[in-house]
Amino acid sequence: MQVVDDMHIVQTDKGKFKMRVEAAVMERYQNDSLSWDLFPKGFSAYAYDEDGKLETEIKGDGARHTTVTGTKEELWMAYGNVKVSNLVNNQIMETDTLYWDPTKEKIYTDCYVRIIDPKGLMQGYGMESDQRARSTVLHRVFNNYLIIDNDSTAVVIDSVNFIGPFPKK
Repeated sequence: MQVVDDMHIVQTDKGKFKMRVEAAVMERYQNDSLSWDLFPKGFSAYAYDEDGKLETEIKGDGARHTTVTGTKEELWMAYGNVKVSNLVNNQIMETDTLYWDPTKEKIYTDCYVRIIDPKGLMQGYGMESDQRARSTVLHRVFNNYLIIDNDSTAVVIDSVNFIGPFPKK
């Protein structure tokens, strides 16, 4: 039905940014009960927190936005090298396919997921999170590593109750 080049959508609430979507090309299709928008040349979505600060970025090689005619039911699907960056938590999530349900306000996938964060690497098959990627639950986890901040094996010398020579520095 429609092709849009260099698409730029901004959603605001009381003058504050809520979301921004950008794409090189958007193609709109429609039949009797279903309409969908395709983003075949990639897309970028940006979500802002309650104060209007950029919190989450989602980028992918392509996307599809499907709506059911006559209802508020809709679903977004990002595919191909999907990267979700939560700028507040300094966390990056990578997967091949990601779904976003705006009515339930959650993102999810059953595909391979890799989460990179300052404390380590986590990977698994399947993931669920709120729509801003603030609290991610990883499913079927494997081969993860984390950096431990508080080492329970560290030796602490109590100079008041210590008996014996102090170690040399």
